Amino acid sequence: MIIAIDGPAAAGKGTLARRIAAALGLPYLDTGLLYRAVGRRVLDTGADPADVEAATAAARSLTEADFQRSDLRGPEADKAASQVASIPAVRAALLDYQRHYGATKGAVLDGRDIGTIVFPHADVKLFVTASLEARTQRRHAEILGRGEATSIDAVRADLAARDEADRTRAAAPLKPAHDATLFDTSEMDADMAFAKALLLVKSKTSSF
Repeated sequence: MIIAIDGPAAAGKGTLARRIAAALGLPYLDTGLLYRAVGRRVLDTGADPADVEAATAAARSLTEADFQRSDLRGPEADKAASQVASIPAVRAALLDYQRHYGATKGAVLDGRDIGTIVFPHADVKLFVTASLEARTQRRHAEILGRGEATSIDAVRADLAARDEADRTRAAAPLKPAHDATLFDTSEMDADMAFAKALLLVKSKTSSF
């Protein structure tokens, strides 16, 4: 069973994917962490995450330890992840890792191109979205919850910029797969979104 959950930043797809995976007894992979880890490795060397050669080398040398780092969240990591994700060679280097992860036991994977590129024949595809304002409020609360200071206007601007970069990049632009179910969480809290999404997933398969 492969469940692909795509969507823009702060739409709630990560929380949703983790809970669905736990409920169905499937492994879970946050594919965004792969790109965050690549971006962080590039920053560690002092290079520009937009540098194709540096980013590709970082993608090819990732280890499990890179995913355990405590500095993969935050504005700097967000920006670096978005930059390396626009590089076709980086995406190619990480594609096999993602496919291998779900090949043996199945998986719930969340990201930007799971249903369109990584697993185009996934059993279930959800495209999780929410209004920019709803996502801004969620991300702002998340950042404050980590004890960091930022303005809501800065968060809104950052999300809007990431949306534009994700939609317009040449390599695997963010868009729903043609057979994905759109799932708008703007008016839902985490529990409501999980309950509705789980019912939706179960309605699409006879395996559970």
